[in-house]
Amino acid sequence: MKKLLIVDDEPNIVMSLEYAFKKQGYLVFIARDGSEAIKIIDDELPDLVVLDIMMPKVDGYETITTLKKNPKFNDIKVIFLSAKSKTKNIEKGLRLGADLYFTKPFSVKKLIIAVNDLLKN
Repeated sequence: MKKLLIVDDEPNIVMSLEYAFKKQGYLVFIARDGSEAIKIIDDELPDLVVLDIMMPKVDGYETITTLKKNPKFNDIKVIFLSAKSKTKNIEKGLRLGADLYFTKPFSVKKLIIAVNDLLKN
């Protein structure tokens, strides 16, 4: 079973994504900020992380930077899911190592397709 970590401080997004991905057969973990995310990543080694940028304590940019520094996490795919929709934000996210970048509001169906595609490769 593929493991997925959803990192977002917005309860409605977390709940809807958790439900949608569990229906797809994923084992889903939840983190509300980057520091929680790093701990879960270390413990569970998810296959993919859906990562918000604007969060309390540790933001998404800092989280992916920490993630990419550790060779143990090299195979983990990252999709940014953020309200930051300016080109410079998207470029920064991809430059830091994200595989994809979705802007909010987003289509859950399209996100599921993207996750499935990334994890097939």
